[in-house]
Amino acid sequence: MKLTSAVSIISGYTARGRLEPAEFGGIPVIQLRDLAATGRVEGSQLMHVRLNDIQDRHLVHPGDVLFRSRGDRNTATVVSEDLPRSAVAVLPLMILRPNPDIVSGEYLAWAINHPQTQRFFDSVARGTKLRMVSRASLEQLDLDIPDIETQRKFVAIAALAEREQELTIRAATMRKELTSKILGECAKQIQPAAITERMTK
Repeated sequence: MKLTSAVSIISGYTARGRLEPAEFGGIPVIQLRDLAATGRVEGSQLMHVRLNDIQDRHLVHPGDVLFRSRGDRNTATVVSEDLPRSAVAVLPLMILRPNPDIVSGEYLAWAINHPQTQRFFDSVARGTKLRMVSRASLEQLDLDIPDIETQRKFVAIAALAEREQELTIRAATMRKELTSKILGECAKQIQPAAITERMTK
């Protein structure tokens, strides 16, 4: 299914000049740097800026998906419930607003981040120093979109796999730390004996 059959693609707010933090008030803005590697947007860390020409389409809603149209990786992040309702997405971010009867934001973000979709972006991205996926290329994206219930199962399984990976890495780190501690204790016990042996020779 073409992405445009299930999703409205909205360009982020075009900032005229550099965004400067407002001393008082202002609107929270989501920039490319705010999309963490963990796949979440940290609402409490957003910069507040005074903007005068904001339109409703620039405001993000829970379930929307933010797409990185520029950068080394063109991945997506779903907007969570705890993000401020007045937050504005700024280019080069694009807002993908799913038709909830067809696709969920969680599944859409998972599908966009899937290696198969990333290979598509590799083939259409332009630029060398600053990689970019155009809106026209994004509109040509084909996705496999099952029914909503199946989407929920996909997302749940993917979340469990990610959690398993996190726990595996954590366990490996803890084993390494424990091994280092044990070896360190052994070294303390062996060293005096070795020194004494050398002195008696």
